[in-house]
Amino acid sequence: MHDHLPPGLPPDPFAGDDYDPTEAFDALEPGQPLDPHERMAVEEDLADLAVYEALLGHRGVRGLVIHCEDCHDEHFHDWDMLRANLLQLLVDGTVRPHEPAYDPAPDSYVTWDYCRGFADATMNDASLYSDGLD
Repeated sequence: MHDHLPPGLPPDPFAGDDYDPTEAFDALEPGQPLDPHERMAVEEDLADLAVYEALLGHRGVRGLVIHCEDCHDEHFHDWDMLRANLLQLLVDGTVRPHEPAYDPAPDSYVTWDYCRGFADATMNDASLYSDGLD
């Protein structure tokens, strides 16, 4: 059972099961603590994610789409799942396996690059108006 995992991921279907088949995964690829540089990068991603969700969540954006280099497919991640994955990386250096989104609405997801651009444009707009320029 994975009691130490952060909230936001689906519940562990084997919680409390004495014969948890996922324990085999832990034996194959134990988590490695992040080095200080990796840890800082994950913490920065968490901070960015909070900004992106605040700016885009109320506009109907459900999360991020990420191109998977392994399967060459698009993966759709809601804000909560992304946050939980990043927090889990900080805890034990792993990301818990999860099911892909079922029948996602691709128009409701954007890329990290889109989020960065949107946040930059929003900050630029805010600085223009705070300087008294119209």
